Amino acid sequence: MKGYSMEIPENCARSRIEGVNASYKDLSEVCGRIRNKRTGWALDFLEKASDGEVPVYFARHNRNLGHRRELGGRKGRYPEKAAGIVLKALRSAIANGRTLGLGEEYMIIGANANKKMTYPRMAPKGRQARSFLETSRVEIVLKGSEVPKGVSVTPPRKKEEPKKEEKKAEKAEEPNKAPSPPPVALREEGRPEHKHELEKAQDAEKKREQAPHQHGEHNKR
Repeated sequence: MKGYSMEIPENCARSRIEGVNASYKDLSEVCGRIRNKRTGWALDFLEKASDGEVPVYFARHNRNLGHRRELGGRKGRYPEKAAGIVLKALRSAIANGRTLGLGEEYMIIGANANKKMTYPRMAPKGRQARSFLETSRVEIVLKGSEVPKGVSVTPPRKKEEPKKEEKKAEKAEEPNKAPSPPPVALREEGRPEHKHELEKAQDAEKKREQAPHQHGEHNKR
């Protein structure tokens, strides 16, 4: 299998171990207990589990398993070898995160284990018995709390708002301002505003010009 079984987001540290001689069922159950946990808690838990001090709860591969009083009556066992391998992978991922500058504390967003390769083995001295060796792989993905080295993040600029003192000064100056002069009239006095008024004025002037001629003709008669 090439790569990882999940998409790796940004600002994450990762590590994996390939071809390890351990049960993939035990490894997957150990990974399930530390997934979505803080690395500080996970390191403490795995160290105790690898020493056989605390049992590991088995949620899936638990056929014919005994109930553990330490787990509140749930099924589990003491997978010391698997816990030691997962602990090694977790420490490697933390070291990679510190090299990238992602901080000191991490969140485990990915912890998976699966079967890797199967090798057939023949019994010695010409016997017909055959056994199989199954290897496993473990992968750990950590989410960092800081920006990696060489990357600068600039926050968006905030709009500059006027200070409270400036606002108060503007409000105090508003009533002291002199009233603005009235708008200048666009049309001159005596000039008609509409086209109809202009025509009426022209007709009135024509009547005035014709009026004295009419009075003179009446006088001659």
